[in-house]
Amino acid sequence: MKISKIDFERYSKQIILKEFGIIGQKKTMSSKVLIFGIGGLGCPLSIYLANLGIGNIGIVDDDKVELSNLNRQIIFSQKDIGKYKVDVAKQKIKEINKRIKVNSYKIRVNVKNIEKIIKNFDIICDGTDNFETRYIINDFCLKQKKILISAAVSGFEGHIFKFDFKERTPCYRCFMPQIPKQSLNCSVDGVTPTITGVMGTLQANEVMNSILKVKTNLNKKMLIFDSLEMNFRKINLSINKKCKNKC
Repeated sequence: MKISKIDFERYSKQIILKEFGIIGQKKTMSSKVLIFGIGGLGCPLSIYLANLGIGNIGIVDDDKVELSNLNRQIIFSQKDIGKYKVDVAKQKIKEINKRIKVNSYKIRVNVKNIEKIIKNFDIICDGTDNFETRYIINDFCLKQKKILISAAVSGFEGHIFKFDFKERTPCYRCFMPQIPKQSLNCSVDGVTPTITGVMGTLQANEVMNSILKVKTNLNKKMLIFDSLEMNFRKINLSINKKCKNKC
């Protein structure tokens, strides 16, 4: 892939980094990244992926914008209420860089449609807000040997995983074999806009690291951020011998 003069100027501040360079920018512009959920996580994630110069971005969400979304889903404004999130997000990404190819899927993911969606993408980002969908994304990313970068938020806390299923690694089911009796999500527990911004940005950062093949010590670990204590901590993850996926 050839980098145009305009692209070189646009991405010059990251190209000068020795870890990035021209080769890294070419890899970034050739990458295909899929985002499940254009909510509090997916909004900052998609903006930063577009600004990095990801060449092909997929967005999946069947929801419409609501007033209660506006405090944390930073792509949307009051004039977008009632519009489909993927339509607004696609327009926003194109405004950042019209050369980015955006594939939008106005559907709710299930076991019948997910395989067809993810097969053409290299890195999958999960920003969904329910366990059933998270399990589906996990299982099919494992099946297709994808890189899965998953984040979640609740209250003042967020966490992020990275599973590189090209290697032998624990999966989401190893960590959480069954859906908790009390499902954690922002509708029940509440959430601050800043924590969604932090975790969505961390997802984008880990996408960049995956493309550049930077070792961030996140494999087989969960990174947890407490925004009240301003504290990051890591928890080691291990393969569960009883895992349904037989990792």
